[in-house]
Amino acid sequence: MRLNHLAAALAVAALGAVTTVHAGEGMWVPQQLPEIAGPLRKAGLELDARQLADLTGDPMGAVVSLGGCTASFVSPQGLVVTNHHCAYGAIQLNSTPEKNLIKDGFIAPAQGDELSAGPNARIYALESIQDVTAQMNAAIASAASPLARTRATEALEKQLIAQCEAPGGYRCRVYSFMGGNSYRLFKNLEIKDVRLVYAPPGAIGNYGGEVDNWMWPRHTGDFSFYRAYVGKDGKPAAFAADNVPYQPRHWLKLADKPLGVGDFVMVAGYPGRTARYALTSEFDDTADWTYPVVGGHYKALVAMVEQAGQKNPDIAVKYASTVRGWQNAMKNYDGQLDGFKRIDAAGQKKAEEAALVAWLHGQGAAGEAALKAHGALEALGAQARATRERDLFLRQFNGQGVVSSAVDLYRLALEKAKPDAEREQGYQQRDMPAFEGGLRQMERRYHAEMDRQLQAYWLRQYIKLPANQRVAAVDAWLGGHDEAAVQRAVATLAGSTLGNLDERLKWFAADRAAFEASTDPAILYARAVMPTLLTLEEQTKTRAGESLVARPVYLQALADYKKSQGGFVYPDANSTLRITFGNVTGYTKADGSRQPEFTLLEQVAAKATGEEPFDAPKAQLDAIAAKRYGGLEDKRLGTVPVNFLSDLDITGGNSGSPVLDARGELVGLAFDGNWESVSSNWVFDPTMTRMISVDARYMRWIMQEAFPAPKLMAELESADGGKSARTAK
Repeated sequence: MRLNHLAAALAVAALGAVTTVHAGEGMWVPQQLPEIAGPLRKAGLELDARQLADLTGDPMGAVVSLGGCTASFVSPQGLVVTNHHCAYGAIQLNSTPEKNLIKDGFIAPAQGDELSAGPNARIYALESIQDVTAQMNAAIASAASPLARTRATEALEKQLIAQCEAPGGYRCRVYSFMGGNSYRLFKNLEIKDVRLVYAPPGAIGNYGGEVDNWMWPRHTGDFSFYRAYVGKDGKPAAFAADNVPYQPRHWLKLADKPLGVGDFVMVAGYPGRTARYALTSEFDDTADWTYPVVGGHYKALVAMVEQAGQKNPDIAVKYASTVRGWQNAMKNYDGQLDGFKRIDAAGQKKAEEAALVAWLHGQGAAGEAALKAHGALEALGAQARATRERDLFLRQFNGQGVVSSAVDLYRLALEKAKPDAEREQGYQQRDMPAFEGGLRQMERRYHAEMDRQLQAYWLRQYIKLPANQRVAAVDAWLGGHDEAAVQRAVATLAGSTLGNLDERLKWFAADRAAFEASTDPAILYARAVMPTLLTLEEQTKTRAGESLVARPVYLQALADYKKSQGGFVYPDANSTLRITFGNVTGYTKADGSRQPEFTLLEQVAAKATGEEPFDAPKAQLDAIAAKRYGGLEDKRLGTVPVNFLSDLDITGGNSGSPVLDARGELVGLAFDGNWESVSSNWVFDPTMTRMISVDARYMRWIMQEAFPAPKLMAELESADGGKSARTAK
């Protein structure tokens, strides 16, 4: 096992004055934890912080990534727990209008009845981290131009990944920290056979729906179980009937010590992206354009699909996962905009940046490089903003349905003419299983009628663009800038055969010559726009090459400035493993109302209306009315806790993260933040930021009393030595 020592490497660039570290804020790379052992002990951690820095030990070795969510092993037979909303795609893929698992839930009677989570479902178990900063910096320094820098780093990254994945069964990736001040190569075991074991009915797993999303109080049973499978030789393999459960080295144990107010909790997970060190102009672009404009589009798209789904149940089921993603994003954007106003985030960002710039001017010659880097980043941001409307159209129109298939498949044919090492990332041989899986999954997430409506929506946005943002190739293909042109284009694309799986798989194997001879309407569009797409991609890579030298200098200066002020810097989230810690605690809303730490079982029934999204199942309501607590009640509360609050620092990607107590045992799953916390991606507000988790006791209560899964419960009890069969009151 090779684990880098990030604490040393980031001593200046990512930590600063350790004495100011406190519970709550901070998404810490695990190797930094020994450096902040004091604050961890003060918050209540009973384990040695060095134990948490062992990423393949107990408990960290049980935490895995799903490639967008987090999960954890909870039995020696590869059982994995995560959020219901993280398993939602797998639930949707296995649903039909006649057998709707989204609504009815799912319990596998035996292992042979567990359902494939889909060809692209993955579990990534971290094996090692290697520092590759020196190699990446050398590649950057040797390049003669910005575009050459990007190409050099891409070439080196592909080389490092190929070496890392050579034994087979692994997925590797290079990540940058602090804008490129350090680079790390992460090696993960890639488990390709993932199966759905248990999902409660939607009225439990998504209780409250979008009404309660990002809200508190909350009463959601947001959990589901997968199982990881491998080949008989114990190595990762694609789905096969004779595969066997994966046997992890470590799995989490359910806590038997009841969680209470003020108790220490920590989360280990894979947070996606934060932007706490972004420029003020980058923040303003997000607040003034991205969130209101893109969020507005999502609202329109949701309304369109929901209206179509009311008339056609097949559309409702096939687009359920897509719609839920849009809904979550648009409400998140609204919450962030509300939070920005409440805390004057724009004013804070402006003041912080002005203070940094003033400090740099005060450094004389020592500050000149960072000031120059700041100016370069400002110029790069202005370039990107100049075409943001055009770029949004291209991403959206080219990213759905038959058009997406045509563009991706034609690009694949172009890339396949190159040696594998020279292909664009995403089109290499290592990417082919996922590529094919996407083509297959489209079968359960595509409907021709809905696809045409979505095409028309985005083409209507295109014809509104100012002349200087239009694309000549799209103009020529469209043949006009009015509704008639839109309708002609949609009618033409309706003749594409790429809505058929067999056709997509045929083109998956085709070469460039076959595409050049094709008369399929979607492929004709792809051929028409591809030269432009490649040119725009090169422009983006040129800007990225400029940023490769400017961003690290600027962020190093920011870290130095914060250190000089007695502050600290942790790297922005970048989908790598992080730990955040704090305590179970409520908060006071802006209206002065005090919010309790726990919600309770009886409140689920009190909230029930019999109609979505508060349509709690009868079996659940009956058990609550009968006070069938199953030995899981907390004497301090007088009932079973449902959800709880803590002051931890999380973001998207942390969904499904295990919430661990002071002894490293499982007390719940992170699944959301409160409304006041969503702006923390940009500016952290310790007084209002709260993580919402489903209590492990409620999960067990559901599996005992509301949607019983006795075999699953027995497996969990066996995995932790029978502790889950009893509860210390």
